[in-house]
Parts: sequence; C-alpha cells; structure tokens
Amino acid sequence: MVQLHFTIMDFKKLLIRALSGSVYCALIVVCALIGSDAVTCLGILFTVLAVLELHKILSGSLTNRIPALLLDLAGAICLCCGSYLLPILFWIIIMVCRFVEELYLKDEHPIQRLGESMLSQLYIGMPLGCMVAIAYLFPRPEAILAVFFFLWINDTGAFLTGSLFGKHRLFERISPKKSWEGFFGGYIFNLIAATLFATFCPGFFGLGNNIIFWLGLATIVTVFGTWGDLVESLIKRSMHIKDSGNLIPGHGGILDRIDSLLLAAPAVLIYLMIIEIIF
Repeated sequence: MVQLHFTIMDFKKLLIRALSGSVYCALIVVCALIGSDAVTCLGILFTVLAVLELHKILSGSLTNRIPALLLDLAGAICLCCGSYLLPILFWIIIMVCRFVEELYLKDEHPIQRLGESMLSQLYIGMPLGCMVAIAYLFPRPEAILAVFFFLWINDTGAFLTGSLFGKHRLFERISPKKSWEGFFGGYIFNLIAATLFATFCPGFFGLGNNIIFWLGLATIVTVFGTWGDLVESLIKRSMHIKDSGNLIPGHGGILDRIDSLLLAAPAVLIYLMIIEIIF
C-alpha cells in the first residue's frame, strides 16, 4: 500500500513536470513562429524573470537594494533589445547611473554590489539579446527554434545516456551527476538531429541544407549549452541552493531552464555571422 502511494505521488510529480515543461516549450515555439517581435517580447519576459531570480539568489530578498534592482532590470532589458541599437545607448546611460547610484547607497561592499549588477545584466541581458538578434537578423525568425531544439535534444540525450551508462564524471566539483557518457550521448543525439534537419526540413528554419553547417551548429550548441549549464550550477553551488526558483513546477526557476541558452546563444550568433560572411 505504501509502495502504491509513492508510485501515485511520483506520477503526479511527473505529470506536473511534463505539463509545465510543455507550456514552456509551446510558448517558445509560438513566439518563434509569430516572428521577431514576439521573440523580443519573449526575451524581455525571460530577462525580467531571470534578473529577479538572480537578484534574490545574490541578495537573499527582492526587497533589498530596490533602486539597484530597478536599474539592473532596465539595463538587462536594454541589452536584450540591443538588436534595435537605440536601447544600447540607453544602456550606456543606465550603467553611468548605476555607478553613480552606488556612491549614495552607503553599502559596505560597493565593489561586490557592482559586480552583481554586471553579472545580472551581462550574464542574462546580453545572451538573451543574442537570442533576439538571431530571430531578427536572419531570414526567418524560426532560425531560433533550431537552437532551442538542439538544446532540448541535447538535454534529453544526455539524461538518457547518462542515466544508463554514466560512470565518468564530467565536472564533479560543480555538477556531480553529469558524466562524459551523458555529454557524448547528447552530442550524438544532436548530430543525428542535425542530419535530419538538413535533409528533411532546412526550409522551415531558413538555414539551408548544408550538412556541414548543421553539424557545426549542433556542435556549437552542445558544447556551449553544456558550459552554460555548468556556469549556472557554479552559481547555485556557490550560493548553496539547489534551484534558482520555483516558477516552473517540477523544473525550478527560469534560470534553470535557460542556463544552457545563456552561453549557447552568443556562440550561435557569432557562428551564424561567420557563416554569412564566408558564404
């Protein structure tokens, strides 16, 4: 009877996780299909939620240092909208205001606080701005979906192969559960997906059918996505927390969901721009 109770509880958790994950994925797909403006709105939403989470992680409360938080939010949003150029000019003004503000806050650790501001703006706003740029600068906004699909496929492949065969730790100091077997499993899944994308649906993404290009994109997303996951794990381990928040039931906070994207998006943007120049 007890065993049945635990089974039902586990099923409920799995169901909640599946439903919340489906809503999250559907939101991204719908925004990408609508167009670059919708992707920009999605980026702003992620930026606000992620900066709030990071501020709470670093400060312990959302009510601490509200003036600095407001400037950090404004700065991160400007970076997220950087594809439109004008927000970058506003960001420069915001940064000047943030430095001047620290003169009057009478904080005992001004350098640490300024460092936290830089972290929240550059670690969150800039990569999400790269996500927006991918949708804005390339022929079809659906191009950003290729990045998300590779991230999701990599996570799934890494989890499955790591659970079944994982023995050699990838980065035990930061993430004890990740294994080399999981990393290469996710990579193989992505290489297979890249081959399928290039063969059957390159027109959907607007990225052509060059198999070498697709394999390169899969490699970039796998490597930098894994590093992005590890960087967020480093932050959480340093602050002695398990999840960045509880916004998405069964998945944690928004930072837990976009951690891979935060390093993958800038790398993909640079990769796509290099490809554009070469070809």
